[in-house]
Amino acid sequence: MLPASLRPEQFDGYPPLAKQLAVSHIALLRQLPLSFLPSLLKQVIDYDYMFPAERKSIEHELAQLASLPANGLKEWFHPFEELSLSSGLENYDWINQPAQFVEQQSAHLWSTHQLDAFSKAATDYGNRLNATITPEPLPVRRLGIAIVGQGVSSYEQPLFRNLRKHGTYFGHVNPDGGLDQLLQAAAQRAEAHPIPYAHWYVDGGLPANHTPQLTRVSYDQLQPMREALLKNIQAELQRPGMGPEELRTHLARLVPSDLGVRTPGDQVLDRFQMKVLTEGSGTQIFSTTFAQWTTREALRRAQPLTLLVRFAPRQRQRPMNELLSDRRESPQQDPIGSLVDADMAAYYHWINQQRLPGADQSTFLVWFEGHSRALVVAPTLPRGTESSSEMDLGKLLAMALD
Repeated sequence: MLPASLRPEQFDGYPPLAKQLAVSHIALLRQLPLSFLPSLLKQVIDYDYMFPAERKSIEHELAQLASLPANGLKEWFHPFEELSLSSGLENYDWINQPAQFVEQQSAHLWSTHQLDAFSKAATDYGNRLNATITPEPLPVRRLGIAIVGQGVSSYEQPLFRNLRKHGTYFGHVNPDGGLDQLLQAAAQRAEAHPIPYAHWYVDGGLPANHTPQLTRVSYDQLQPMREALLKNIQAELQRPGMGPEELRTHLARLVPSDLGVRTPGDQVLDRFQMKVLTEGSGTQIFSTTFAQWTTREALRRAQPLTLLVRFAPRQRQRPMNELLSDRRESPQQDPIGSLVDADMAAYYHWINQQRLPGADQSTFLVWFEGHSRALVVAPTLPRGTESSSEMDLGKLLAMALD
């Protein structure tokens, strides 16, 4: 079937808000080429589980396309119309399985030497769409906080080397009560600007305290889901013909209830946590990888105003088969290796934060937990310098946000 033949009842399998969105734009969807439409439906079908920033993005895309005159729409999508698809793809259930269609389309385009043309068409489309976006002013300066080195008693090697040229290094910070001060500052921002999913606390272990104002994601609290996923992966690997591509497709089809989430909760956050575990490499078994990937995805998808991530010690490296199958309650920890991982992850945290609107006014703080070393990147502080000032974490953060 081709898009021109779309009917409203064909979206009955979509979640309620996604169905409403698709049906309300069905006149537009009928005009889009098959080589493009399933990629758009792949986003629409997940609309119910999106963060507000993601919903706003897909709503803007649909509104922008609907506003184009017929000749403008043809100009935007002419490169996609030029692509040749097989009859098998045309007969595929691309309405209800858009993600699987996109995978098969990629294989077809590669085998028919059309992948470069598709990539160029997609890039040009993205550039056109981005040119129509006017960033809204933020209600408060964006803030990122990374806390690294939990459990490390002594470490004399330099830290934050990748960030030093971008900010001010503080070597005499009073660490007493530092964690509570930073969490309190994050909670206060959430109370002052109570926007859904705008203020996050990600912990690579067990959360330090109760912070109901913040959207919380914790490696330790997701242990039941992580163990259920590892059992699921082990069972699938025993199936004949199961390879990496087949396993990836299987994981993409999982829903939270497949991993033991039975009670009604926050369906948006539940789906996000499941995606972190099923799409991230190593997020199921390494707490530092989990914290880094969660931070990356939260910034990319939710675009929070506040994001505090605290890294915890991860287990030591072992052969992958052993890591996947081992059920020991207390695996051996590697605090120093975790600090090295987290130091680099803090740099990536800052990079990903800089990709969001308001980057020139954003603030980033990284602290070696329990110690006197910290670094701040802020528009109010000089770059590539060191400070001998003595203050606690609360005052340092307040100064950076002033």
